Amino acid sequence: MKKSLNELAAFLGGDVSGDGGVVIERIRGIEEAGEGDITFLANPKYRKKLDATAAGAIIVAPGTSCPGKNLLIVADPYVALGRLLAIFHPEEEEEPGVSENASIEPGADVSPEAAVYPGVHVSRGARIERKAILYPGVFIGREAIVGEGSILYPNVVVYRRCLIGRRVVLHAGVVVGSDGFGFARPGKENIKIPQVGYVQIDDDVEIGANTTIDRGALGRTWIQKGVKIDNLVQIAHNVVIGEYSVIVAQVGISGSTQLGTGVVVGGQAGIVGHIRLGDHVMVAAQSGVHRDVPPGQIVAGTPHIPHKDWLKIGACLPKLPELREAVADLQRRLAALEERQKGGES
Repeated sequence: MKKSLNELAAFLGGDVSGDGGVVIERIRGIEEAGEGDITFLANPKYRKKLDATAAGAIIVAPGTSCPGKNLLIVADPYVALGRLLAIFHPEEEEEPGVSENASIEPGADVSPEAAVYPGVHVSRGARIERKAILYPGVFIGREAIVGEGSILYPNVVVYRRCLIGRRVVLHAGVVVGSDGFGFARPGKENIKIPQVGYVQIDDDVEIGANTTIDRGALGRTWIQKGVKIDNLVQIAHNVVIGEYSVIVAQVGISGSTQLGTGVVVGGQAGIVGHIRLGDHVMVAAQSGVHRDVPPGQIVAGTPHIPHKDWLKIGACLPKLPELREAVADLQRRLAALEERQKGGES
């Protein structure tokens, strides 16, 4: 594909600084880009690379200047990058149809406009809607639903009665609806409590590879509209994740915890059960969240504390050996003063 910088600016609703007639053929990183390439600058820490790049054009935020460079100025360079990637690298359309090597049980409802690959198994009572794509190795349990335009990559498992909305993307190895971890008398008899609920995943959710979402013990585990979940995340039974939240890799969320709208949880954070994180809470990576967090708060550390306090503690940690020596010296001096005082009294 070839587009002039002016054409790209019109598409993105941006402004050009420099030669708007330069022809763009590819999108590449700021260090690798050369003639015919467009790159982007979204993080200010890479500003120094702007002068050195050989890119034909650079997508930048308002207020950025670089004499001699062709700039495409937009409100959000990262969003603009995403839109350009979609037109320079469009997804290949899948041909609809059900492979003769797929296993479709009697009573399953599979749209002829869906694409079902060899090795897929769809159980009785399940429904696969139009334009859904099921890649090899996908298993769909009884009475489960996969909504219109959803994509299930290889070896995704959707257990019985789970509900997958429209335009949902489940990457390879995702498991939806496995039993919640419920046992009575743990460590003694480990009596299993049957998990009879389900998982509901709303529209426009994307879930990364090998993430697992447990079914509710009773009722549902609910992933709401627009949520984005990274790889290797564990979501326990009856968890609710509010709309447009973002969960980064290796997070664990314990049972019956609720996350509000727009919550962001950093990688390897752990969240205990039966608590609530309010709307737009941010949890730093590797935090341990042990109680409710009010809306709009930023927390970090284990156990979690306000992020600003955690930063202050972090700044002190490298100085601890020095502080320890200083305290020991003060203790020695104090002990010497006390000895001299006792000697004077006698």
